Parts: sequence; structure tokens; C-alpha cells
Amino acid sequence: MAALLHLRLTSSFLPSTSSRPSFGRRPSRRPAAHSTRISAKIREIFMPALSSTMTEGKIVSWVKSEGERLAKGESVVVVESDKADMDVETFYDGYLAAIMVEEGGVAPVGSAIALLAESEDEIPLAKSQASSSSSSASAAAPPAASPPPPPAQAPSSPPPQTIAPPPPKPSPVAASSTHPASDGGQRIVATPYAKKLAKDLKVDLALVVGTGPMGRVVAKDVEAAAAVLAVPPQTVVESGSAKAPSSPTIQLGTVVPFTTMQGAVSKNMVESLSVPTFRVGYTITTNALDELYKKVKPKGVTMTALLAKATAMALTKHPVVNSSCRDGKSFTYNSSINIAVAVAIDGGLITPVLQDADKVDLYSLSRKWKELVDKARAKQLQPHEYNTGTFTLSNLGMFGVDRFDAILPPGTGAIMAVGASELTVVASKDGRIGLKNQMQVNVTADHRVIYGADLAAFLQTLAQIIENPKALTM
Repeated sequence: MAALLHLRLTSSFLPSTSSRPSFGRRPSRRPAAHSTRISAKIREIFMPALSSTMTEGKIVSWVKSEGERLAKGESVVVVESDKADMDVETFYDGYLAAIMVEEGGVAPVGSAIALLAESEDEIPLAKSQASSSSSSASAAAPPAASPPPPPAQAPSSPPPQTIAPPPPKPSPVAASSTHPASDGGQRIVATPYAKKLAKDLKVDLALVVGTGPMGRVVAKDVEAAAAVLAVPPQTVVESGSAKAPSSPTIQLGTVVPFTTMQGAVSKNMVESLSVPTFRVGYTITTNALDELYKKVKPKGVTMTALLAKATAMALTKHPVVNSSCRDGKSFTYNSSINIAVAVAIDGGLITPVLQDADKVDLYSLSRKWKELVDKARAKQLQPHEYNTGTFTLSNLGMFGVDRFDAILPPGTGAIMAVGASELTVVASKDGRIGLKNQMQVNVTADHRVIYGADLAAFLQTLAQIIENPKALTM
């Protein structure tokens, strides 16, 4: 569900008396024969707070252009918070009169990013009002808005190469016959700036795969497509792979500022250093779990869902491991078991949350996980879908990593790092030697709340569930 657009009334032509409050102001107690109609009503659209940790937001794209009419409930702008991109809606009718922060610009929460006029006649007044305050608004916009021009000039310098290659080169850009950001292949959904850029760079939007929210084509997609079309034919042939043109070129020695998400991750990691933590490792035999996985995988069940379900079941018997300490003076036994699972996405890390994992059946849990991962990669997660975790899983087993330590996320009591399941030579209690699949798990915990014996007991229970996993499918 998209966030509601925040607006403030900025017109100086206000009624002297009114029978109802306006934007939280106390209504006048003086008697009035009638209410005076507002002559001009211009509302200030300001940067909303999309999460409790958000202090500033980045304009990913304006869905509407200046002068376009807005209807209540329509998406107006896409804002990047510290964790996700969110469509922001308006709850007023009117006209988008003036955009004060362009695409790519960053603005503090609560600052003006555009002006909304009630009628078309008031658009010039709003524009003049925006230009008068441009000295403060332009401070945030130019640094982010200035980078786009250089890419626009690059393709123009070698026009012969840009004109000749188009026929053989659309394939690296287009992924399917039906564009993902189109309505049944009829209309391509792109930001206004992306459309302008595509026109300037002579890029066919029908061949561009959008990476914005819900597959929307954004400016960087057009720039990437233009870069592919500008590559000489010899370069593509020699590469032997369609992936070569799309791989970003890293300029060694350059300084790259954090994205909004990377900044949030950095802040959380530094904050975690203030918590006294300790680590406990455990070896778990996974033969039975691997066999169960083979049976349920065709039904859409993932290993992540199996591990999350097993962890949740173990936490029901050890609630202290699911607890959290936030103020250093007390701790909370969380009423829900919400398993957050770390997911690496382009430009950052996020932890989608499987809520009430102990109460949801395995198959529903898997379907929910797939939905969360898709939304995470599209940067469409809602705040409650990534900031309500009570216990975190971090799994690097798919990369062949046998063991590692994880950093405790602030506000939680423990995080478990899961390694790969590997065939291992082991000795049984009766002295026999055999082969078993085993994996290493390491739990990092807040030592203010959780002690060594607590973790040891939790890991014993987890091992019992994984080594005899029939209960996972019940």
C-alpha cells in the first residue's frame, strides 16, 4: 500500500472565520455569519517520513509532470527511504504546479519538494512562489540533479556508432516480448525524466527493461540502454556474452558516496558495536532435513522457509532468545516470533520478515517468503515487512561458506549465521566411522539478556528439530 502524500497549506489568502479546524488548528470561537471562501489555495508537498529511522529521502522519480491534474489517491512521486522505494499518493485533488526537488535530489523529512495548486489558474502563482524559495530548495537538488547531463552528451559525440548498431543490439536490453512496465504490452510506464532522456538519447523505450518500482523505467535504465547501443560491434562480439555490456565499469580509485540504504546499514552496524555480544557455534546433522527438502521442493518450499520454520519452533521453547533489550535497563519477551532473513540486493542489504513463523504452515511460509523477496528486490517492501523482526537468520551456505559470524542487528536479541551443509566424515558413539551431511551454525547474542546456557539449550532444541524434521510439515 502506497504512503499518503503529506501536504501543508501555504496560501496567505485564508478565511478570517471558519466553522471547522484547518490542518489541526483550533477553530475560531467568534461568531460568524458565513465562511469566507479561500481565494487561492496552494499546498506544499513535503518529504514524508516513510520509516521511524528515516531522516531524509531521495526522489527516485516523479510519476506526474508539472501542470498535470492530480486526483485523490493517485501516485505522485516515488521516494527512496533508507530501506525501500515507495509510491507516495495524494489525498487532495489539484494540479502539480511546481516541482522543487528534481529526480535524484535528496530532501530532509518535512521539507518542501513540490507545490500543489487547487485550480489551473493558480499554477503561475505557485510557480512564482516556488522560484522565490528556490534559494533554499535548490541547495539539495543540484548535486543530485547535475550528474544526468554528462551521460546525455556521451552518445552524441559518436553518432555514426549509435545509428549503425541498433538492429543487432536490442537483445542485451530487452528481456522479453512483453515489456514488464507496460499494461498488457500497450503502454510503457516510465518516469517523465526517463521519457525526456530517451528522446534526447534516441533510445526506444520499448527495448528498455525497467528496474524502478513495479518495473517502471527510470533514468538510469535509459542511460544503461544508451551505453549498450553506443558500444562498437567488435566489443560485443569479442565478449562472447550478452552480459558483458550490462556489467558496470568500476573506475578504480574513485570515491563513491553511500546510497540511502548503505547509509542506513552503516548506521545500524556502528550502533550494534555498543551492545556486548558473544557467540556460540553448533554442528547440526542435516541428512533428514535434506531428504525432506527433496520431497517438498517440488511443492515450492525453499530451504530458507525450512530453516525459518525450524528456528521459530525452537524459539517457542526458549523465549529468552527471542527477547530484546532496547534501553539497557529492561528487556522484552516479544509476543510474536518474527523471523527476519538477510537478503542482499543491489546496493545494500535488507531483512524481510516472516511474521508469526511459528504459527504459519510451511507451505504458506514459503509462498510468503517468495513474495517478500520479490518485493525486496523491487524495493517495494513496506516498513512493517522489514523492521519487525525479533530474531534474524543470515544464510551464506548457498555460496559454499562453511561458517561465519554475523553482526547483531540493533533492537534484537540474537542472529544466527548458517553455513553450507557438507558431507563430513564423522565417528558415531559406538566408534564406527561414517559419512553425514553437517552444517555449522553460529549465533551472536546480546549478553545483557541472553547467556551462554540459554543459547546452548536453544541450539540443542534446534538440532533436534532439524535432525528429526517431521514436525516441520505438520
